[in-house]
Amino acid sequence: MAIIIDENTNVLVMGITGRQASFHTKQMLAYGTKIVAGCTPGKGGVEVEGVPVYNSVREACENHRIDASVIFVPAPGTKDAAFENLEAGVPVVVIVTEGVPVYDEIQIVAYAKRKGAIVLGPNTFGIVSGGKCKIGIPPNQYFVEGNVGVVARSGTLTYEITGNLTANGLGQSTVVGMGGDRAVGLTFIDVLKMFEKDPQTKAVVLIGEIGGNNEEIAAEYIKEMTKPVVAFIAGKSAPPGKRMGHAGAIIERGKGTYKGKVEALTAAGAKVAPLPFDVPALVKEALGMK
Repeated sequence: MAIIIDENTNVLVMGITGRQASFHTKQMLAYGTKIVAGCTPGKGGVEVEGVPVYNSVREACENHRIDASVIFVPAPGTKDAAFENLEAGVPVVVIVTEGVPVYDEIQIVAYAKRKGAIVLGPNTFGIVSGGKCKIGIPPNQYFVEGNVGVVARSGTLTYEITGNLTANGLGQSTVVGMGGDRAVGLTFIDVLKMFEKDPQTKAVVLIGEIGGNNEEIAAEYIKEMTKPVVAFIAGKSAPPGKRMGHAGAIIERGKGTYKGKVEALTAAGAKVAPLPFDVPALVKEALGMK
C-alpha cells in the first residue's frame, strides 16, 4: 500500500501546455504516473505528450475519473485554479507554485477542509508513491519502492536524503512534500497519522527546518507512535529574523529554533540526525538492519 496516491491514481495537470508543466508531465509519465488529462483554458482539444487537454476541470472530470491534480499555474491564478479543482470534486490537489499570497493560501486550505479534500502545498515538490506514482517535480531516479515513509517541508533536502536512503537499500512507501510556505494544507501530524496506519510503512523520516512550531507539535504525536521516527532539521546556523529559503523558515521572537525542535523531537523518542547523510544509518538501526 501507500498513502494518498498509488499506481491507480488518475492525475490531471493544470496549466499543462506551459513550459514547466509540459516538461514535468513528461517526467511524471516516465515514472509511471497515470496522467489522464490536462487543463489550460483556451487550449482544449490539443494534446501534450499524448495527454488530452481540456478548457476546464469540470470538462476533464466529465470525460475521465480524476483522483488528483497538480497545479502549474502562476501565483496570481493559483487560488482560482485550486478552487476550480475543489469545486469539481478533485480529492487531492498538489500545488507546486511558489509565491502564492498568504491570504490566498489560507482561503485554499480552508475551502479544501470544507470539501474534505487534501491539499499539498503551496510551494511543494509534490508527492511520490515509491515505484508507483509521482505527482510534482522530484527527479525520478531517487525514488524506489520500499517501506520508509518520508514527510518534509523542503524539496532539495528531500531529494538528498531520499537519494541516500535509496543508495543504502532503503526504498520508500510514500514521500510527502507538505510545502515550505506559512499556510499549507497538511501538517506533520496529518501525515504521521497516515503513516502510522499504513501497513507498508515500517519507519518514518521527518525532514523539518527552522521556523514555526510544526515539528514541536509533531513531537507530541510521535510519543504515541508505534513506528520509529528519524528526523533531520535544517537551519542549525541560521541567524534569527532572517528568512532562509522558505517563507516559513524564519525564527521569530525566539520561536522555531533549531535547538527547540531537536529537543522536542528527541524527548518524544525520535532519533535526530546531525547531517543528512546520517539518516540511512539511523533508519537501519531503528529497523534492526545491519
